[in-house]
Amino acid sequence: VIVAMIEAHKGFDIIADRIHTRDKRMLLIIITAVAFFLSAVLDNMTSVIIMAVLVRSLIPEKNERLIFVAMIVIAANAGGVWSPIGDVTTTMLWIHNKVSSLKLITGLFLPSLVSVIVPLVCFLPGLKGRLASGAAISHEEKFHGSRRVFALGVGALIFVPVLRWATGLPPYMGIILGMGLMWLFTDMIHKERHHLRVPHILAKIDISSVLFFLGILLAVAALESAGIFHAISARLDNLVGNTDLIIAILGVLSAVFDNVPLTAAIINMYNTPQYPLDSPLWHLTAYAVGTGGSLLIIGSAAGVVAMGMERISFGWYLKKATIPAFLGFAAGLALIFFT
Repeated sequence: VIVAMIEAHKGFDIIADRIHTRDKRMLLIIITAVAFFLSAVLDNMTSVIIMAVLVRSLIPEKNERLIFVAMIVIAANAGGVWSPIGDVTTTMLWIHNKVSSLKLITGLFLPSLVSVIVPLVCFLPGLKGRLASGAAISHEEKFHGSRRVFALGVGALIFVPVLRWATGLPPYMGIILGMGLMWLFTDMIHKERHHLRVPHILAKIDISSVLFFLGILLAVAALESAGIFHAISARLDNLVGNTDLIIAILGVLSAVFDNVPLTAAIINMYNTPQYPLDSPLWHLTAYAVGTGGSLLIIGSAAGVVAMGMERISFGWYLKKATIPAFLGFAAGLALIFFT
């Protein structure tokens, strides 16, 4: 709801207004950095939508634009890894008291950054020259209070882990408080514009996605109650023998399987006193599952959205982006293992 409120007020145009470079390589660096940090506050899918729309208005040439969008997907997935509110899989670990906000940020920021820098370095040599002088972002008319709605919305999202750290309240309390403040503020400034108020925007929320995730978690809980996950964990330990290697393999598999059930399965497989809060296992899980989804275009919700928006074919992404994404994934893993 908070993100939808910001979008309705054209609040994300604030980001676009500050991009002035015409150099293609510098533009890719800026777009990647914005996507990386934006997805730490917003969800990956929303970040990709915002940045893909921005890139579409800047890069008219299709092949070059696909490189930008592929890099946005990689950056958005990596950016969500080191924030408790940035990615649904990391949020699951946070809600289940497997990771704390501060340790997650300090432990995974550098590996996540490395997993973005490596593919970025791979893509940069392929971009040469400058954008045509006519390429410009066309903004729709901004609504009254758009900057304040943007600041209040982003502040409300950042406030969620702070509130939990300070008071111990569950995350949904912080989200509800932030939504309530935005509701009050928008009702005050939009007495006549009903389409910019919360009741109208609530009607646009995709409830089917929420029910989908609920169904997955219920199914995973049923398997846990039946003892399936502990049996799988024991079997994997016997076959592989190294828990870190198991998680790394599951991270690669997240490029094929949905991240939410995979994360829920890992939580239930290793939900023992041997792996307490902020155990290296949970940080590795957040990284591997989050960035592993970038290996294929179908490996994350962000990738699927980009696939639909820009008509990216599975084969194009496999040929152009999978190897750079894997090199970044492996470099981040190496940093985690050796630090």
